[in-house]
Amino acid sequence: MELSKRLQTIADMVSEGNRLVDIGTDHGYIPIDLLRKGKIPTAIAMDVGVGPLERARDHIQAYCLADKAVCRLSDGFKEYQQGEADTAVIAGMGGDLMSKILEEGSSKLPEELILQPQSEWFKVRIFLQNHEYKIVEEEMLKEDGKYYVVIKAVCGSGETLNESEILYGPYLLAHKHPVLQEYLQYTKHTLEKILANLEQVDTESAKTRKIEIQTQLDEIKGACTYFE
Repeated sequence: MELSKRLQTIADMVSEGNRLVDIGTDHGYIPIDLLRKGKIPTAIAMDVGVGPLERARDHIQAYCLADKAVCRLSDGFKEYQQGEADTAVIAGMGGDLMSKILEEGSSKLPEELILQPQSEWFKVRIFLQNHEYKIVEEEMLKEDGKYYVVIKAVCGSGETLNESEILYGPYLLAHKHPVLQEYLQYTKHTLEKILANLEQVDTESAKTRKIEIQTQLDEIKGACTYFE
């Protein structure tokens, strides 16, 4: 089994020897990959959907890993017991939903979180900041024309992020990540084209939209200073 670039990036961030809980496991590919490589001793594969969980169970059995991986039907962390894992992986969902899952399970989160929000990355970083998790690693990649961010955070050493760091990632900015730079330039170019088209429209909704876009452009320009 070969993971996609996105899933491999997530799996690579899991600390060796840690017990894993995979929230929204879908096919169970990440725990299977880590168990087969001997990087983790055990895994809990959890999903809110019966169908995805059955697929994960079938795959786990096919790789003869049923003695090391448990499948559990669960909405977020609801069926997870505190202390069962050292690392939680949550991937492939919007930042708003991910933040909600983290908030609802905040009393029993493990020390290490590997998070891959599909959108609204800033909401996840705000959660981490507010719950004393420090971002220790970030990766950004482009796969099939879409940009992805993967965040690794550990508990016990919180940090205060500025606006650019919340929006675009303290680790990515500090390390002048080339994919982030590409994303910023691409987004800036796209927004400038939209803004130019809106200049031809004189309606209240267009005026509101122009203000929103200009705010986004100002945020991008702030992030771009890290690359100078």
